[in-house]
Amino acid sequence: MESYKEGVKAKLPALTLYLGLVVIFIVFAVICSMMGKNFLTLNNMFNIITQASIISIIAIGASLVIVTGGIDLSVGSIVGFVGIFGGLILKAGMPLIAMGILCIAAGAAFGLVNGCLVSYGKVPPFIVTLGAMQIARGLALLINGGQPISSFPKGLGSLMASKVLGTVPVSVIYVFVFYAVIIFVMAYTKFGRHVYAAGGNICAARLSGINVNRTVLMVYVLSGIFAAIGGIMLLSRLTYADPNAGSGYEMNAIASAVIGGISLSGGKGKIGNTLVGAIILSTLTCGLQIMNVATYYQTIVTGIVIIAAVFADKKKERQSE
Repeated sequence: MESYKEGVKAKLPALTLYLGLVVIFIVFAVICSMMGKNFLTLNNMFNIITQASIISIIAIGASLVIVTGGIDLSVGSIVGFVGIFGGLILKAGMPLIAMGILCIAAGAAFGLVNGCLVSYGKVPPFIVTLGAMQIARGLALLINGGQPISSFPKGLGSLMASKVLGTVPVSVIYVFVFYAVIIFVMAYTKFGRHVYAAGGNICAARLSGINVNRTVLMVYVLSGIFAAIGGIMLLSRLTYADPNAGSGYEMNAIASAVIGGISLSGGKGKIGNTLVGAIILSTLTCGLQIMNVATYYQTIVTGIVIIAAVFADKKKERQSE
């Protein structure tokens, strides 16, 4: 009983900080609803999730990488590259399905290179993905001379603009389907257990017969695939390809994971909570816009929230040791 009380007492500071963030978020939502009557309406809730949809899907891959103890800084640039790559494919007269397959293959290729260098080459993930971030962005600027691409088939916009039952944006359906699948995979499959094991204790994972290198490689490939899916969704939303698209998305994806409780030390956290983190960030942005707060102040507020979440994560980690 005493040990239980001591454990609870040790976790109180970090728990208090997390609860503080939740309380601040609720107060913020109430203030926004008072300033904008439509803030807490069903339509606006769908709008918030729609705004968070691209980041939340990219964040699935980023979260998987973080669970293994790594980090992927290349996802934002992959989004930009996929947009331009997909735009050129459509301009060449190829159908949407072919564009989707080729773009996902391109994202997987980036992830494959990252994963090979990290898992088999033993190069630090930060260095590998930082380099990949620069390469992907450089390619996005290079292949069309830094110019955007527009005038695509009408069907492209419907990938994001359509609504189910005339009310629910199709992007919301995409988000919940992807998260339902990944939550099942992480909770009930061997691959999910291997991902957590690789991030929790790599030596113990190897001793138990887990092919850690292959698991880490697969995680980076998945990160590239989810980034590519995000790139396709962004291309559909904008209906034009911008080589600078996706800039900063890697930070928002990582922030969504951390705010959702994914531990930066690896091996801990529920992937489903990453969606909560993405929605919190989207709600902050939407609320600050309703309050007519300038964009640069919005960035500062988001940064403060990220730092607070990371601080809580580190404090919880130290107390569990």
